[in-house]
Amino acid sequence: MTDRPLPPLQPPRPARSEPKPLILVVEDEEELAKLIAQHLEDAGMQTQVYNRCAHAARFLKRNFANLMLLDLTLPDQSGFALLEELKREDITVPTIFLTGNTLEVNKVKALDMGGDDYITKPFGYPELIARIHAVLRRAESRTDFNITKNVRVLDEPFTFLGVKVTPVRLEVEFPDGAIELIGRKELGILTYLNNNQGVVITRKALIHSVWGLHADVRSRSLDQYVVKVRDLLKKHGVELTAFRTVHGVGYIFDPQGISQEDK
Repeated sequence: MTDRPLPPLQPPRPARSEPKPLILVVEDEEELAKLIAQHLEDAGMQTQVYNRCAHAARFLKRNFANLMLLDLTLPDQSGFALLEELKREDITVPTIFLTGNTLEVNKVKALDMGGDDYITKPFGYPELIARIHAVLRRAESRTDFNITKNVRVLDEPFTFLGVKVTPVRLEVEFPDGAIELIGRKELGILTYLNNNQGVVITRKALIHSVWGLHADVRSRSLDQYVVKVRDLLKKHGVELTAFRTVHGVGYIFDPQGISQEDK
């Protein structure tokens, strides 16, 4: 009996590396900013450094960051003002204040505004990195129950034109007793319409609410999802007069007839 040669050993596949979190460092002390960035990169993170609030805000309006390290005192405005600006723009980024300001009143204000941590200078880099990891873990857990940006599985059922919508099961129950599953984005659209009755909703606002601020979603794609929602409702005889397109702008859901649009 002739021994068959063993097949050649296959080299092991490289393990898929986890994406590196992007940390925004907003600090006007140039040498300190470089040192922080170096320690974070040595710890397996990516960094983007800015020494002005305006530059950081411009970046965040166009890009995603996992976390921001934010000084309180910057040349153009305060870290508090930057955080307020981001809130107005509906930009949410986990934030650790990193500052030489030790006043307790500022620490309380920072946390009340939604800051995730407050570290005073001088600080140790191992502790800084540990705190960053802790905030990143908390931020990730906060989205564990998200179905879309504006809907969580824990949200209560609601009624939309007589149709019972149950987020936790991704299903809709019609007055005729039929129950059908619904897609995540369709659920997000129904939820946003239901929460914004009687006002004209722009396509951009709807996209930002359901997909997220930095999502690359075009109006045509949104319209296709809206068609799917309407077709599903029509299939079960739901009257859609209250759910109208506002040409050139977006949509309106006005079951109470309170809007002045097109009157």
